[in-house]
Order: sequence, then C-alpha cells, then structure tokens
Amino acid sequence: MCFHPLHTDLKKPERFTYPFFYTPHPLCRLAATEVQRYIASEKRWQEEIARGKMFGVLVVENEQGQLGYLAAYSGLLSERNDWPYFVPPVYDLLKPDGYFQVHEAEITQLNKQILELEKNPVRLQLLQSLDALKKEQERELDVFRRQKQKAKRIRDEHRQSGVLSAEEEANLIRESQFMKAELRRMKKRMEVQRAEIEQKLEVYNNRISELKRARKQLSDALQHWLFSQFRMLNAKGEVRDLCCIFTETVHGEPPAGAGECCAPKLLQYAYLHHLHPVCMAEFWWGASPKGEVRHHLHYYPACRSKCLPILTHMLQGLDVEPNPLEENVSQLPEIIYEDAYLWVVNKPAGMLSVPGKSNRLSVSSWLQQQSDVDVQPFVVHRLDMDTSGLLIVAKSASDYKTLQSQFALRQVKKQYVALLDGIPKTKEGMIRLPLRLDPMNRPYQVVDEAYGKDAVTEYEVISVLDGKARVVLRPQTGRTHQLRVHCAHADGLNCPIVGDRLYGTPSERLYLHAERIMFRHPVTKEYLSFEAPTPF
Repeated sequence: MCFHPLHTDLKKPERFTYPFFYTPHPLCRLAATEVQRYIASEKRWQEEIARGKMFGVLVVENEQGQLGYLAAYSGLLSERNDWPYFVPPVYDLLKPDGYFQVHEAEITQLNKQILELEKNPVRLQLLQSLDALKKEQERELDVFRRQKQKAKRIRDEHRQSGVLSAEEEANLIRESQFMKAELRRMKKRMEVQRAEIEQKLEVYNNRISELKRARKQLSDALQHWLFSQFRMLNAKGEVRDLCCIFTETVHGEPPAGAGECCAPKLLQYAYLHHLHPVCMAEFWWGASPKGEVRHHLHYYPACRSKCLPILTHMLQGLDVEPNPLEENVSQLPEIIYEDAYLWVVNKPAGMLSVPGKSNRLSVSSWLQQQSDVDVQPFVVHRLDMDTSGLLIVAKSASDYKTLQSQFALRQVKKQYVALLDGIPKTKEGMIRLPLRLDPMNRPYQVVDEAYGKDAVTEYEVISVLDGKARVVLRPQTGRTHQLRVHCAHADGLNCPIVGDRLYGTPSERLYLHAERIMFRHPVTKEYLSFEAPTPF
C-alpha cells in the first residue's frame, strides 16, 4: 500500500488544489518534507536525481477518515517505474513479455537492420565513390565553363573590333553553338557515369526506406495502443483513455510521455483505492536542466501540454479551487499621461495588458470603457500579467506603428526594479541568454543557444536586506519573460524574482515593476520620460 499516514492537527483546505497555479497547502508541505527525507535516505538514487527530477505529493483521506499522503515521481527512476513507497504507473509499459515490450523489441530489431544497411561496407564504398565522382565532374565542368566564358569574351572582342564578314560571323556563331552543345553532352555523359553507381546504391536505399516505413507504421500503432491503455479515472468514476482525451486538443493526439507525470499517477491511484484527494503539490529535486529554470525543492505547477487535458478530465467531480488567473484584480490602472495621440498607464500587478481567452479585465478593455469617445486602444508593448508598471497605449493604428518602430529599433529606454530571492554574485553587469518558447509547456521560456532569440539585460544591485537583493534591470531587448528568466536561470543571476510563480516561488505578487520609460512622441517628436514609483 502506498498510503502513508499523516499525523497532524493542520486543517484541511476547503477545496482541492488548482494544479496549474497554486501555493502549496501546509499539509502538502508537511507531506513533501517526509518524501524529501525519504529521498535523501535512498543513496542508490542520489547520483541520478541530483541531475534533476520532479516529485509529487497528494494528500488524501481514506474511507475511515484517516489523513495520509501518496508520493510519485515523473517518468522513470533508475529505469524503473515500480519503486516501493511511490505509487505505480497508470500503465506498466516495462512489464516483461508484455504487449509493449514485445512490439518495442520488433522496432528495435528494425532499427538494427536499418543501421546495418546504412553502415554496410559496400554501400559506404559506393557513397564514397559517388561523392568523389561528383566532385571530379564538377571540377571538369568548372574548367569547361571557364573556357566557354573566355571564348565568349574573345568573340565579343572580335565583334567590337570592327565590321566582320558574313563568314567570320558565321564561324563565331558555330563556335558558340558547338560549346553550348558540348556542355550538354558533357552533362549527359556524366549522368550516365553516375547512374551506374546510383543504381547499385538504390538497392540499399530502397530497402532502408522500406524498413523505415515499416518502423513508422509499427511505432505509430504501438504508440496509439499504449495511449489507449492509459485509462484515466475521475472523481465521478468515469473512464477515458488518453487517445479519447486528446482528440479535443489542437494536435488531436497525446504527446510522448503523457500520463507519466506525477499528478495523473497520484490521482489515478487515489481513485482506484477509494481515497479522497485533499490537496496536491509537485516539487523539483536536484540541478536545473540546462535550458530551463528549476530550483531544488521549489514547488511547480503541473505542465500544461501533457497534463492540462488529462487533469481537466480527472478533476471532474472534485470541488477545485478557481483559477486565480481568471479572477479580476481589485486595483485598477492609473493614467499617468494622456493627450490626443496616446496614453501612458501604470498597470497594476495581476492585470492583463490586452484581452486574453477569459473575461478578465485588461488595460486595453479598461481604457476603452473609460474613453468618452469611440477610441480603439493599441497597446504598443506588453507587460506580463504579474508585472506592474508603465505601459504605452496608442489611440490610432498609425501612432501605434510609429511607436512600435521605436521599440523595434531599440530606441525606447526602459528601467525595471525587482526584488530577488537571493543575492547575485556580482553587483552589476550584462546578461546575454537567448530565449525561445517551450511549446510543450506554454508560457515557459527556455534558454537555447542554438535556436533562441537574442536577449540582453543590464543589471545593477542597489540594496541588500535579509538575503534579498533589490536590483535595477534595463532590458536591451524585449523578449517574453526576459527579465524573469535572466534573473532565475543558473547562467544568469541565479536568483529568481520574489513571487515568480513560473521560475521561482509564488507569493502575494511578482516583485517586478516597470518604473521608468523614455521614448519620442509619435507626432511632436518630443522626447518624453515617465516614472511610476515602485510599490514594494
């Protein structure tokens, strides 16, 4: 049994955790502490989990009213999914002689055959011979083309030197026609030379293509079969497999690893054993992956690409906390400046810059409500919902384009103030970490040296108190979540911004404020500077 009793007087929450935005309940923290103590005692895993692993806890109540918790890890641990103490997988794909293992062995055998053909010495020799022949032919063609160009220059010089006789002109034309025809004959001869080798190669390549098609068909069928075995329960007792659940998503099919994260495993075990879910949390153990931001023992929301569709089904029948992101903030924006062409607004933390999928109030919609005339607000740049501070909004499409061009040319100067959960090693400097969206876990951004967009931030520590640093941040580029990732990432300041629910630890707010902005007026061209005092 994976049920671990909890002996505590802590009060249970009134509603179950909303898994995509939460502050861990004290019961979850207590359970997580016990799990962490157990993990630390298991020396056989230390080297592996030190590289980074997600663990989860689900506080539950059994049929006798006893409080306890379940523990899980994401994916595999030391190539196993059945370690005692933790809940088992929803479906055991590692079961020896099981359907999955048998058919995966067939795919492995196909991989072996493909590799043997690709590395076949005769095929490799043919490839080498074909490559050498192509290079030699290209050199021969290059020599002839230069000769052809030289002959053309000489003909042109003859024509320019004076009047040619009809016979002389005919000779020049015949020479030109001959060289063009000779080039075509050379190419045809070379094609015949290559064809002999290519025909021999085709025997190998056709077989490789045939095996790859068979592998893809087998792999797709096995993947579909596997996802059909993940039959997920919900609190109502209803069952839907992953294939059915993901038909309603954009891609229409489950991504790799779906159903193997902590949250689905924990809820599935609870439902199967008639345990009532009380609250849930997931924490990271070990080092952060190179591109992502993960901090040891910090809590993180469930991933959206794999878990959002699954948990939307599995949480039906439970009284779940509302999504805080869909609740309107009580504080409204403040208009710092307004003229006939634009607004400069001080946006409160928790408000969207532009309308989103929910009915949540945004700066754009609020401005439209405040305007006495029919004016369409054009938000020139964005602030994260969790970030407060100055925002420029144009009153016409033309002024919007003019202002946006200043951002594109990096002529707009912005300054932010942030409170960091830690103290950077250096007092000032420049952070250069290229960023891109993690499409499998929106809206997270990851550092990617190969495919990320250039992102540069200047920083300066202005004060330190109680282990927290107050810093000024001056972004030189405007990437999504740039300041948040640059502060939190191990190759940046390695100090997440206080209250950062995505890259650090949630708090009552994100301690990041856009306090100053400087730009040229789109019409008068006057240089404007605005400041909004930092509210923390």
